[in-house]
Amino acid sequence: MNYFSKHIGVDLGTANSLVYVSGRGIVINEPSIAAVNNKTGAILAIGEEAKKMVGRTPAHITIIRPLINGVISDFEMTQEMLKYFFKKIRAVNSFFHYHRAVIGVPSNLTEVERKSVEDAVIGAGVSKAYVIEEPLAAALGARLPISEPTASMVVDIGGGTTEIAIISMGGIVTSKSLKVAGDRLNEDIIRFVRDEFKLAIGEPTSEELKVVLGSAVPIDQKMELAIRGRDMATGLPKEVVLKEPSVRVAMARSLKLVTESIREVIETTPPELVGDILKNGIHMCGGGSLLRGLDKLFERELLVPVKMIDDPLTAVARGTGIAVEQFDKYYQVVNNPLRPRDIKI
Repeated sequence: MNYFSKHIGVDLGTANSLVYVSGRGIVINEPSIAAVNNKTGAILAIGEEAKKMVGRTPAHITIIRPLINGVISDFEMTQEMLKYFFKKIRAVNSFFHYHRAVIGVPSNLTEVERKSVEDAVIGAGVSKAYVIEEPLAAALGARLPISEPTASMVVDIGGGTTEIAIISMGGIVTSKSLKVAGDRLNEDIIRFVRDEFKLAIGEPTSEELKVVLGSAVPIDQKMELAIRGRDMATGLPKEVVLKEPSVRVAMARSLKLVTESIREVIETTPPELVGDILKNGIHMCGGGSLLRGLDKLFERELLVPVKMIDDPLTAVARGTGIAVEQFDKYYQVVNNPLRPRDIKI
């Protein structure tokens, strides 16, 4: 490899984007958000700076999330966001260029959607782009024995999608991608607070409620949080105090959908691999997996041990990094089987 060329791994998430640089590890971990001036078309902020503006912008500034449910919804903005992140990395060493990138994508993307991810990364300044399905990347990042003839089950709960997959012999045996994840839980909380308390709140407040009070099963601690919003009846500011059970009730239906989907994936798995799952357990990762008591809920409903992957937020990014650093070893896992075989360089 040329001393001046670097390989990168990209976890292009609905909520956050992470970039792994070979030899350096994860160097970018920022929200997948951009703020744009409608009058001039200028991009005002990307990442952390743009996130601070959510729900607080005047009419001429629009907050854009270029990815919805793990799929690129705004190609140009995705490309601009990636350019911004790559430029930020280059600020440390302006001499190197990006030769190869491996990007984590949801397992149910169509060929067109995969191609748009590759094109966005190449347009942002990378010579060659490859995709890897997120559950495989997460399993790699968790150092699970994916190449062996034994089942590794991964449940990756992100911002836009929940990826459920059973992996064996270096490939996905059975999988499901679900558009119920962190963002859906936020929407559930916003709807619940509006219906029960007649209070309009924004996404940052619902996120805070989920993080501070959110739980999947009843907990011993008595917790509450004062939140502020707009009274739906008077239109004036109002403060209400929410308790932990209210937030749990708000999220219950969506969590039930995730649990049922995991059950469906297990039901369609060959019996020998189901035996392995009982022995090896379910491995959870992604930001949504940090919800208090979620592992206990899955264990209770599915009767299978549940383990949290170390540093669950970065598992997919670490996996893309391992795949790009050991590209020859993991080429078959990375390369899209629907596309003609590329010549490795």
